Amino acid sequence: MITIERVLWDDPRAVTLRARMDEEMHERYGSANADEDPAVTAERDRALSVDPSSVICSVLAIDESGEAVGHIAIRRLRDEVELKRLIVLSSARGKGAATKLLDECEQIGREQGAERLILQTGDRQPDAVALYEKTGWRAIPVYEPYLATMPWSFCFDKAL
Repeated sequence: MITIERVLWDDPRAVTLRARMDEEMHERYGSANADEDPAVTAERDRALSVDPSSVICSVLAIDESGEAVGHIAIRRLRDEVELKRLIVLSSARGKGAATKLLDECEQIGREQGAERLILQTGDRQPDAVALYEKTGWRAIPVYEPYLATMPWSFCFDKAL
């Protein structure tokens, strides 16, 4: 059974899960852009970074043993509410944690008065794309800050 817990961005469990996500993304994307202009790389890193002051909430998925097995953050991006940094540990995949995290973000979005949520994912994350499509997210054009440095992104929204 997966339960959900709202936490601060700097909760140590959330920090650990985001570090695991960074490792996984490095494995998936590796040196795909090793020969690009360093200025482009720096701009992409800036686009992918999350300013803690923009974070509304971080959300953890907790398994039956009390371990945090999933994470997602919800933040303000200009006039939008955007989801960032969704990860579910491989040991917990297929148990509903990601769906519960997304459901909680929808609730937070409603509490914030948002009309929709948006998110961006990468072209080497077909599992994420399948999850979003399965849970009713709609493909939308790539939006800033990702358009300039990651035009191959997949972006989605979900009306609330």
